[in-house]
Amino acid sequence: MMTEAKAKRVVILGSTGSIGESALKVARELGPERMEIVGLAAGTRHQELARQAQEFGVKQVCIYDESRSEELRGLLPDSHVTAGSEGLQELASLPEADLILVSIVGTAGLMPTLAAIECGKDLAIASKEILVMAGEIVMTAAQEKGVKVLPVDSEHNAIFQCLEGQTSDSVSRLILTASGGPFRTWEKERLPAVTLAQALKHPTWEMGQKITIDSATMFNKGLEMIEARWLFGVGMERVDVIVHPQSIVHSMVEYRDSSVLAQLSSTDMCFPIQYAVTWPERCPTGLKPLNFAELARLEFEAVREDAFPAVRLAREAGLAGGALPAILNAANEVAVTSFVREELSFTGIAEVVEETMSQLSSLPGKTLEEILASDKEARVVAQGIASR
Repeated sequence: MMTEAKAKRVVILGSTGSIGESALKVARELGPERMEIVGLAAGTRHQELARQAQEFGVKQVCIYDESRSEELRGLLPDSHVTAGSEGLQELASLPEADLILVSIVGTAGLMPTLAAIECGKDLAIASKEILVMAGEIVMTAAQEKGVKVLPVDSEHNAIFQCLEGQTSDSVSRLILTASGGPFRTWEKERLPAVTLAQALKHPTWEMGQKITIDSATMFNKGLEMIEARWLFGVGMERVDVIVHPQSIVHSMVEYRDSSVLAQLSSTDMCFPIQYAVTWPERCPTGLKPLNFAELARLEFEAVREDAFPAVRLAREAGLAGGALPAILNAANEVAVTSFVREELSFTGIAEVVEETMSQLSSLPGKTLEEILASDKEARVVAQGIASR
């Protein structure tokens, strides 16, 4: 006789972003008997955060921008409102929570993630920067505490599904798929003239500004390579990328016997989010199933690393280890901000990252303190390079 599944009590860090909104869509679909929201956090959009809290009856909320905390308290007089990094850590440590979904863009999610692990909370990770910066520290801590780290990125969730029941030593390659972004077919010579508006028009996914630009430069895929290395315990040399414009095959695993397993679904982030919440069960969904006759064909092609050096730079950082992945990530964040402000060209993003990595390659990165110091130093150096 089957027992009725218990509701998963979930905290969403980054609830007003694209991943957070998709997670709330999943919560509506599953219902409170399967997914109960017990905490919500946002960066600056306090009014939207208040609306979400009211809809789901959430009494524990956090706004990262401390200047908006008083107004949020006014909107939610019966809720416990916290703010800033300490507020995120408090929310990530809620006693009643079963799962912490971390979907904060950038590095702000690192300390809440470590706080959740310390309290023995399972994690659903959508913020790749966390594992890029401190993958070894995070995964070691999770193992010591017996915490499950469930991937939410579509690529890593696909690999997670393809690996179920297998061990990492049976794996030949993890193959991440990439859409190629809006400039996949552009000649290299045209790329310096790319505008912000062009970079924000992704061909298959609807995402936030930062991740959309990262997809256009392919830094998103580079960061995912480093993330995969830590999530699945394989060497960087066994992580590969293939361009797949249709974004139907979300990633693949090649085993030692040359068999390849792939995970396919339509392009909707609700798929991997729901699986992270309901794992190891699979639940019915209202999402669109694949119609293979309509798909007609699935295409694959090599990454053009001459035009998109992000994959090469990420591979170098991942192989070197230490502080270099954090330096790559920090420099990219600074360079993307400069591009958004129209202070840097599109191709200048990779140039800033490569020069920052070259200048700071000797910085230590064994401890969390060293990694955070390297992140800070990289931002200063990258800003100086971008300003030139």
